[in-house]
Amino acid sequence: MAPKKAKRRAGGEGSNVFSMLDQNKIQEYKECFTILDQNKDGIISKDDIKDCMAGIGNVSLKDSEYDSMIKEAPGPINFTCFLQMFGAKIKGSDPEDVIVSAFKVMDPEGTGAIKKDFLEELLLTTCDRFSEAEMADMWAAFPPDVAGNVDYKNICYVICHGEEEEKE
Repeated sequence: MAPKKAKRRAGGEGSNVFSMLDQNKIQEYKECFTILDQNKDGIISKDDIKDCMAGIGNVSLKDSEYDSMIKEAPGPINFTCFLQMFGAKIKGSDPEDVIVSAFKVMDPEGTGAIKKDFLEELLLTTCDRFSEAEMADMWAAFPPDVAGNVDYKNICYVICHGEEEEKE
C-alpha cells in the first residue's frame, strides 16, 4: 500500500485545495498572487494582469486575451479562487499515455523500466525536488526489482487511477 503522501500526490484526496498543497506550496502561490494583484485589493482583475504583463515588458496581448484569462475563473479571483484554479490543474494529472510517454524518453530500449538510481537523481535534483523522506516513501510504494529497475508503468497507473484497495 502506498504511503499517504504518495496517495495524496497521485490522487488528490478531497476537493479542498488547501489539503492538496503543503504550506510551502501555498506560500509560493501566495507570492505569485501578490505579484499579480498589482493594485493590492485582494482580487486579480484584468487591469492587474495587464499591469503585471506590462511590468515584464509584454504589452502585445489583446483585450480579448485578457478577458479569456479572467473568464477561466468562476467568479472574482481572490486568493482562494486562485488556489482552486491551480488546484484543479494540479488534481487532474495528464492522461496516463502522456505520463508513460514522458518516462519512455528515459527508456530507449522500451523495457517498461528505468534505473532506480537515475530516477532518484532526477527527482532529487530537478524541478519540484523530492525530499529524502519523499524518496523513501516512493521506494516503499514502488520498490525496484533485484536489478535496480523501477516499473514506471505501475507508477503511471497509480498516478492516474490511484492504488487498488487490498483485498482481504
